[in-house]
Amino acid sequence: MQDLNDMRYFAEVVEHGSFVGAARALDLPTSRLSRRIAKLEAELGVRLLNRTTRKLSLTLAGEQYVRHCVAVREEADQAHAEISRILAEPRGPLRVSCPVTLAQSVIALLIPDYLKRHPLVRLEVEVTNRVVDLVSERVDIALRVRQSLEDSGSAVIKRLGLSHGVLVASPELLRRLGRPVQPADLERFDAVGMSAQAGRIHFALIGPQGAQCQAVCRAPCVVDDLLSLLDVIKGGVGIGMMPDYMCREDIAQGRLEPVLPGWSVPSGIVHAAYLSRRGMSPAVRSFLDYLGESMGSDPEDMPTRPAPGVY
Repeated sequence: MQDLNDMRYFAEVVEHGSFVGAARALDLPTSRLSRRIAKLEAELGVRLLNRTTRKLSLTLAGEQYVRHCVAVREEADQAHAEISRILAEPRGPLRVSCPVTLAQSVIALLIPDYLKRHPLVRLEVEVTNRVVDLVSERVDIALRVRQSLEDSGSAVIKRLGLSHGVLVASPELLRRLGRPVQPADLERFDAVGMSAQAGRIHFALIGPQGAQCQAVCRAPCVVDDLLSLLDVIKGGVGIGMMPDYMCREDIAQGRLEPVLPGWSVPSGIVHAAYLSRRGMSPAVRSFLDYLGESMGSDPEDMPTRPAPGVY
């Protein structure tokens, strides 16, 4: 039976580009490693490497074989990591950054239960809307909400769910001004938001069958905090866009009404960014697993803070 260690040795030789580099990484004598690869080629009945005094290169058979060797090595490493994870109890400091609204509405609700499960972890959460640098600021996990993950750089991404934007207004505002039927109707309404351009708020809307359009509304008020913005919308100042997990309870209790059902704004991807899967500490892994378990992929599964007076 073939020794699976030889497949790992071959993968290391190819990865390092030399027997010397691979032997150093494996902590083996170079001569022994060379003999093992020669034995492997003999057992397979095919040459895997072209050897010259200057470099090694893969034969056609070697190119095909190394893919399987790498897969075997990664599976073995993953199996070992899983056992180590089971045996190693999460402990020590864990630094997390999180946007303000996500922290206030979702993450703060999850922290007590997580710490009950893992009492040896010391959780440090920085609540900020700025983009943190994972390396220079020594942050283990950055929680983010973005419409695209293309600008995540070299960070590893774990998707946690979707945040759908919902256009909402107070019932009083809609009784006074009527209910818009199509996107163009929004332009006779005032709107409130976190930012405006030249006193106007622009809503990029997606409708049935992927139809897209923009609505532009006068902005009598701009508030750069979502929880405060929610109160302004409920107060009838104007129409606004809120993440669904923040306004679900107010809609259910009749304090807000959806505007233009069938039309929405682009969804935000709730995700965790971290540096590497390899060498991940048990504390980091446990927190990522807990978030994945608790938040789910469906926004309806995402925990939310009840509105004031609702328990």
